[in-house]
Amino acid sequence: MTTSAGREAQSEIYRAGVAGRRPRIPVGFAQLERAAQRRMSRAAFAYVAGSAGLERTADADLDAFRRRRIVPRVLQDVSSRDLSVDLFGVRRPTPLLLAPIGVLELARRGGDAAAARAAARLGVPAMLSTQASQPMEEVAAAMDAAAPGASRWFQLYWSSSRELVASLVERAERAGCEAIVVTLDTHVLGWRPRDLALGYLPFSRGLGIAQYTSDPVFQGLVRERATRKRTSDRPGGGPATTPTPAALASFASILRHHPGPLREKLRSGEPLAAVETFLDVFADPSLTWDDLAFLRERTRLPIVLKGVLHPDDARRAVDAGVDAVQVSTHGGRQIDGEVAALDALPGVVDAVAGRIPVLFDSGIRGGSDALVALALGARAVALGRPYVYALALAGEEGVRELLRNTIAELDITLGLAGVRRVADLDPSVLAPSGTGTSVLAGGR
Repeated sequence: MTTSAGREAQSEIYRAGVAGRRPRIPVGFAQLERAAQRRMSRAAFAYVAGSAGLERTADADLDAFRRRRIVPRVLQDVSSRDLSVDLFGVRRPTPLLLAPIGVLELARRGGDAAAARAAARLGVPAMLSTQASQPMEEVAAAMDAAAPGASRWFQLYWSSSRELVASLVERAERAGCEAIVVTLDTHVLGWRPRDLALGYLPFSRGLGIAQYTSDPVFQGLVRERATRKRTSDRPGGGPATTPTPAALASFASILRHHPGPLREKLRSGEPLAAVETFLDVFADPSLTWDDLAFLRERTRLPIVLKGVLHPDDARRAVDAGVDAVQVSTHGGRQIDGEVAALDALPGVVDAVAGRIPVLFDSGIRGGSDALVALALGARAVALGRPYVYALALAGEEGVRELLRNTIAELDITLGLAGVRRVADLDPSVLAPSGTGTSVLAGGR
């Protein structure tokens, strides 16, 4: 009897059910999100779940999937199915990626390594975030311990310090990363009401900056700043103020998250200088297409441009010699009222005309969503918020289960649609745009 990822997952769940064991995490996304909200702190959940402005872009990302309809073909031999895809010269077992999400410690301490280990065990490439709570070297070692040579990429937020950009890329290469994913849509931080209402930015409390505090170039910038501050902080500068309890708690958080012995951290003043330095150098709003040459000169790894939504930008990316583009709205976190990522996908696919792969994220909530994006031309799709919620609820095993379920649903949906291979998916699997459930004319 032929087995499949879907059948194996179903069998695992139902056999456990006979013994009275339920899944570690809710299988449906809505239930998963609600359970994670109960588990996470108010500020942590707001940071992960929140989006820009009135959150219309996040809603649009989901609505775009709701509008698409799969049109199955029957009496097709789908007894064996192939989920694998070719990407950057490597045959991957599935078209799934783990999206780069910062400050995973908001979901669970050690969350970066835990999520990456889960991905490694299932052969899913993990994109390591620049805003991670653990250094990339530590996460890479955890992945290799779980599955030697596990695939990981590095997501780069382009800093205003060129020396820091070069250092991060060099470290990523040494850590075994297989690609550099340049996020293009965070050169200015989006307007996020949920965070603003709480006055909460995790980085200002020392969270999510482990890639920086572990970097030699950044450490040099911090030492210079701390030295200048110690020199300028001389007696007679003004009346002392009594810090509020909230300010003391924030300072304690900064101290706790900064590496090194407590006595040295208090003496040097570097923890606070690190936060201030990060806020200064995090982004470069002056970045242009010409700057990509700087990155190409410093790495032979494939370069992915993440956040491409306009067909003209996709064409220009091809002309610039990058190796892939990723259609993304950053999960709706940057611009309110932006075009839905799925709606932008066909135009980008047409623009690159097969010359480079098109990747996708924003709005993927399960395997059927993945199939829709793949049918519209994505080579691979990245999961975001769902795995953060799974991490909050059940750590590494929660992420493993979430990935297993998504792969299983993709496999089952593929077979039910009458398609044997992910590589065979194309728009003919879907009802023509705007037809919804109306009668179809013609065929395939």
